[in-house]
This record gives sequence, structure tokens and C-alpha cells, in this order.
Amino acid sequence: MNKSLDIIHDEHRALAAMLGGMRTLVANIEAGRLKPDFDLFASMIRYVDEVPERVHHPKEDRYLFAKLRLRSPEALPYIEQLEAEHRQGEARIALLRNALNTYRQAGAAGLAGFKMALTVYLEHEWHHMNTEEHKIFPLAKAHLTADDWLEIDSAFLANDNPWEGAVGEYAALFSRIVNIAPAPVGLGG
Repeated sequence: MNKSLDIIHDEHRALAAMLGGMRTLVANIEAGRLKPDFDLFASMIRYVDEVPERVHHPKEDRYLFAKLRLRSPEALPYIEQLEAEHRQGEARIALLRNALNTYRQAGAAGLAGFKMALTVYLEHEWHHMNTEEHKIFPLAKAHLTADDWLEIDSAFLANDNPWEGAVGEYAALFSRIVNIAPAPVGLGG
């Protein structure tokens, strides 16, 4: 029971690592310690787009939030807020991707705009993940039934998990990013 909350938490940690890595890269570029690697940033944004927006959030909406909506009136304002944020995800990623494209075209003059777009995105994501972990998780633990957890956990542990097996494309993308990103973000040179 609650295996799905562990999975959500682990996915949050992976997303936080990716976003924190982007912030660290920007700080190092700003300080003159690194040159921008636009392909690396593009891969990181692809990860942030595809994993949370296309895998993580739909499962939260379809399983965890749907069950909790039935069991906890107290959770409704949080669920509605989080679902609205999920619906805005594609537009928020587009802003970040556009800021990267502007940075790529403008060179050093585009760094400040990219940094601002990244900062806005980061702040939103930290708030979003904290709301899930500090508001939704406790309410789910308090109100969901054993049968609810069986269904939710089954969905999160399903064979179509993009992190594992032959379709582990996101795990491969994460590994690739870690291997090409320079220290302290990754293992690259």
C-alpha cells in the first residue's frame, strides 16, 4: 500500500535533480566557468516536458486525484489547483523552450531571459511538488481505502512504466544527461 506515493516522490526527486542541474549550469555559465551547451539544455527540457507532463501528471490525475476526490472534500481545492497546473504544463514548457531558443540565437545577451524563464518554472514546480507531498499525500494516507490503494498502486506499477524494461526511454535520457552534463551537475567533462 502507498507504493504509488513512493513512486511519485521518486519522480519528484528526479525532476528536482534535473531542474536543479539546469539552475547550476546557468549559474556556472553566468560566472564564466562554463560555456552554454544548448543541446544539453534542450535534452533537459525534453526530459522535463515528457516525464512529468506526459507520464507523471496524467497518472496523478487519473488515479490518485480521482480516488481522493471521492473520499476527501478537504482535498478538493488542492486537487483543482494541481489539475489546473497540470493543464498549464504544456504552455509553461513552451515558454521555457522559447527562452532557450532565444538564448541560442542571441548568444550571451539571451542568458538573462533564459535564466528568468527557468527561475519562474523552477519556483512553480517546487510549489507544485510541495503541495502534492505536504497536502495531498497526508490526505490520501488518511482517507483512501485499501481497495483504492490497490488500484492506484497497480496503475503506478504497471508494465508501461517508461523508466523500466525495453521502453525505458526516460531512464536512458536521464542517464545520457547525467553522463554529458559537467560536474557538479553530472559526470561529463
